[in-house]
Amino acid sequence: MDIKQAVRTIPDYPKPGIMFRDITTLLGDARAFRRVVDELVQPHAGAGIDKVAGIEARGFILGGAVAHQLSVGFAPIRKKGKLPWRTVAQDYALEYGSDVVEMHEDAIAPGDRVLLIDDLIATGGTAGAAIDLIERLKGHVVGASFVIDLPEIGGAEKLRQRGLVVQSLCAFEGH
Repeated sequence: MDIKQAVRTIPDYPKPGIMFRDITTLLGDARAFRRVVDELVQPHAGAGIDKVAGIEARGFILGGAVAHQLSVGFAPIRKKGKLPWRTVAQDYALEYGSDVVEMHEDAIAPGDRVLLIDDLIATGGTAGAAIDLIERLKGHVVGASFVIDLPEIGGAEKLRQRGLVVQSLCAFEGH
C-alpha cells in the first residue's frame, strides 16, 4: 500500500496555488490508518519514550494512536485559548503574521523523553514552537514524526538543524 495514494490532494485550498494534502481520506481507510500508525511507532518501540505530544488537530488523532501503541501518555499542543488550565505559550511566525500554541504547564515532566507527532511538516514553524514548549517544560524531544513532508518548503531540514531525528512517511513535491 502506498501511503501517498491514501492522501487526497485539493488544489487551490485554502488559497490559489496551494495543493492541500488532506489526510482525512487516509484516516477513513482502516488499512492505511493502521499502516501509518505502525510506521510512526516502529522506530520508537522500546526507545524509552515517556510521552507523545501531538499538535492540534490531526496530530491529536495520530499522536493519540501512537501513544496508545507505545503505552505512554499523550500531551496535546493547542492553539491559544483552547486549554482549560494553566498553560505555557509559544509564539511562532507565519507567512504573514504570527500565532501562538500552548500546553498545560504540567503536560510534560522534567526529563520526559517526548516524541512529537503531526500530520504534515511544511515550514516547521508550528513544530518548532511545539519543541520550544516541550523544552521550556524541561522535556527532551527525542524525535519528530510526520506522515507528510513538503521538502521544498524546508521545515524538516530546520528541525534536523536543531539536532532532531525527523521521520516522514512520504513526501510531496510542490505545495
